[in-house]
Formats: sequence, C-alpha cells, structure tokens
Amino acid sequence: MPTLTVPGAHLHYEVRGSGPLVVLAGAPMDAAALAPLADLLASDHTVVTTDPRGINRSRLDDPGQDSTPELRADDLARLIAHVDAGPATVFGSSGGAVTALALVQSRPELVRRIIAHEPPFYALLDDREQLAARTDDLIATHLSGDVIGAWKKFMDLTGFVLPDGAVEQMFGGERDPQAVADERRWFAHEMRGTSSWQPDLEALRAAAPRIVIGIGDESAGQHCDRTSRALAGALDEEPVMFPGGHIGFADDPERFAPSLRSVLE
Repeated sequence: MPTLTVPGAHLHYEVRGSGPLVVLAGAPMDAAALAPLADLLASDHTVVTTDPRGINRSRLDDPGQDSTPELRADDLARLIAHVDAGPATVFGSSGGAVTALALVQSRPELVRRIIAHEPPFYALLDDREQLAARTDDLIATHLSGDVIGAWKKFMDLTGFVLPDGAVEQMFGGERDPQAVADERRWFAHEMRGTSSWQPDLEALRAAAPRIVIGIGDESAGQHCDRTSRALAGALDEEPVMFPGGHIGFADDPERFAPSLRSVLE
C-alpha cells in the first residue's frame, strides 16, 4: 500500500476507481472503516482514503505529538496535491468533519465541496465550558486505566444509548492490540484538540456555498446533532440529513451511498 511522507508522519493511503476526486476522511476512524463506502463510490469516482496521522498504519516520527485539525488538514492538502486529481470533494465524519472544515479554511483552492458529517466540536454551544470540563474528565479517566469508566462517560456526554452491559462487552476483556493503541492515542492526543477546535467563522462563511453540514437521521438529540445544527445556524445553512446515526456510513454503506451521491452530484 502507498505511503506519503508529510512533516512528522508517514501517511498510509488508498486510491480506488477513476473520475472526480472524492476524499473520505475519518478521525480517529481509519481507512478500513471507510473502505465499504469507498468501494461503492469508486465505480465513477477516484476515491482516496487514509489512516489519519498516528492511527493504525500512519506512523509518527514523534508518537507523543498531539493530533490537531490543522495538522490533519495539512495532511489532506498534501495528499490531494500528491494524488493530483483535484480539486476534491471531501466527506469527513466526526473528527474527520472537523479536519475537512479546517481544510476549507486553510486551502480552499483544493476543495470543490466538503460534506462535514456530524463534527463534534463544541465551540458554538452555550454549554461549551461544561463540555470542556467533562471531556477533560473522561480523558483523565481513560489515561488512569479505567477504560470502561471512560467509555461510559463518553457515551453519556455524546448521548449514544447502548444496551446494558454493551460497554463492558465492547471494551473489556481481550482486544486487538492495534485497536487498543489507536483508542489510547485518540483519548490522549486527539480528542481534546478536535472537540475544542475554534472555527474561523468568517472563512467558513466565505466558503459556505461549498459546505454541506450532514446529520444522521437517527442522531436527534445527541451531542453531534447539537454541534452540527449550531454550525449550520452560524453559516446560515440548512443541514442535510443522511441515513443512520453517527457512523451510518459504516453501519450501512449501501443505504448511505445514494444519499452521499446526491450531494456529490
């Protein structure tokens, strides 16, 4: 698989198909999580996926370096230039949506359109100080070794509802070492920088005709529903509804792809 060397990191990336360039960006989700959706779009698009810096196959020169939306946006800019098929339509979800927003702020000439699906940053919310404190607390809980406790606090903050015992089943016991390493990096070096990101609203408003704010139709009342609607309101844009919840593109890519195609076209 190809690797692109960027300042401080070596990015794993994958290219599928041919046609107009689409970049699928997650954070902390890696390229594998987006592969089924990429396969569906590759019939008539050049589709690029990547592991964000420090995650899975994208190695850092300094493993202790924090991952910020600005750093990840610069990585995407270099990747788009390297592939040399742009400008790109960028679909970013969760932290990847914040990456895409940072990209259109800094390098608008590389972007045809961005679809920011459920960006989790809270700078535009009235209770941002409380959310910052809760985020700091759950990060500290995870770094103390209480993984189950941290995930329960995360689910409570985000509004994700899971059956009783699901957190213990998902995050307890024996787990894949790479998944554990990526999770710890996300808590230690990525979550705070993503959730506390401060947008440049003037720059985003200038780019607003090319910005689509996406929300899952099963995400009503959740944290990312609030953050997405706050951003859409600040940009005077109507959000676009997509099938499923926060990771609808991964849970059911066959249902998600037609909605994404309608925006791409």
